[in-house]
Amino acid sequence: MRSLLARWRRPSRLPRKPRLLLAVALGLGASIMWLLTPAAPAKRLDRVHQPAAVARITQGPFAPGPGSATVPTVSSPALIALGRTLFDQRCASCHGLHLQGRKGVAPSLIGVGAGPVHFYLSTGRMPLANYHAEPLRESPAFDPRRIRALVAYVRHAGGGPASPTAHPARGSLALGFQVFDSHCAGCHQIVARGGMTVGALVPNLQQATPQQIAEAVRMGPYLMPRFDSRDINQHALDSLARYILWTRHPSNRGGWGIYNIGPIPEGLVTFFMGLMALVIVARLIGERTE
Repeated sequence: MRSLLARWRRPSRLPRKPRLLLAVALGLGASIMWLLTPAAPAKRLDRVHQPAAVARITQGPFAPGPGSATVPTVSSPALIALGRTLFDQRCASCHGLHLQGRKGVAPSLIGVGAGPVHFYLSTGRMPLANYHAEPLRESPAFDPRRIRALVAYVRHAGGGPASPTAHPARGSLALGFQVFDSHCAGCHQIVARGGMTVGALVPNLQQATPQQIAEAVRMGPYLMPRFDSRDINQHALDSLARYILWTRHPSNRGGWGIYNIGPIPEGLVTFFMGLMALVIVARLIGERTE
């Protein structure tokens, strides 16, 4: 330790003039980099935080609009019977034996259709052990066949539309970015890594499938607002899904992505790296004074 301190305190080996030139060059380089760095665009929070949008979150999901892409519901008497058995065993205690729901516990499933059921089951958000807790994405409790059975039973018994879906290949990446920036980035972060908002954890979207994206947009799970085909039409929905899939492998041109988790942690990393660089520069251009 003493030898390290002695090395640190020893006078600089560089003459005074080269040290001054090095300091001026580094200062000019930092100033040029700061001037050339584009400012981050402001994230619009309009649709997410408007009172009108918040007021709609307790309503039922929007049905797919005219010309919207949907997923046919697989159904058969055997599948419906299996779905009823599973529903009675795992879902009826909260949603009621006749899908009527329980006030303050779980909503009615009458008329919701296939989309919300598939979304909550395929993302592992249901069944929920504690109905007071926020439903978070986990491994699904049911295999795909049992999920299809529950979807078939709820739609058979409660009615409602087919599940919406999206086709990313038909969308525009540029339009998807615009839609996401306007409607989603305020909570989900611009590259869909999630975050926090008042009263909820905002999930990242790195595991969401195009069908789950479409279902969430039309339904508005938990505190998320819902959007109908007038807010986000099918082409915009396809483009949104394409952009979200793109965020899993974004192009970090000219920079270090650091998992793309946002400007604050990236700024902290830059701050500490800059601090270390300043210490090294100070050691190079400084000299010991008695």
